[in-house]
Amino acid sequence: QVQLVESGGGLVQAGGSLSLTCSTSGRTFSNYAMGWFRQAPGRERDIVAAISRSGLSTHYADSVKGRFTISRGYAKNTVYLQMNSLKPDDTAVYYCAAAATSATPTTRSGYDYWGQGTQVTVSS
Repeated sequence: QVQLVESGGGLVQAGGSLSLTCSTSGRTFSNYAMGWFRQAPGRERDIVAAISRSGLSTHYADSVKGRFTISRGYAKNTVYLQMNSLKPDDTAVYYCAAAATSATPTTRSGYDYWGQGTQVTVSS
C-alpha cells in the first residue's frame, strides 16, 4: 500500500506560478512511476505529467508542455509539479498517482494508488 498526500494548491492569477508537492509513504518510492492528473468539473480526469521510477523518462500533456515540469526527490520520497504561466483553463483538482511499473503510464488505468487531490484555481 502506498499513501499519497498532495499539497501546494491554491488561488493564483493568470500568468502566475504554483508548485505542487506529493508526499509518499508506505512502500519503496523508487519502485513506482509517478503521475499528476487533473479533473475539472464535469470533465474526465486526464494526465498532466508523468515520470518514470528512474526519473529519466517524462511525459507531458500537450496543453502543459513548456509550462509545467514534473520532478521527483528520492531523499524525501516526493514528486513535484512546477506550474508556470498558469491559465484559467488549468483550474482543476490535481491528483497525484503511483504506478508499480518500469514504464511511464499516461492513462488513469495505469495507476494503482491515488491521493485525495488539491484544488488549483487560476483567475483571469
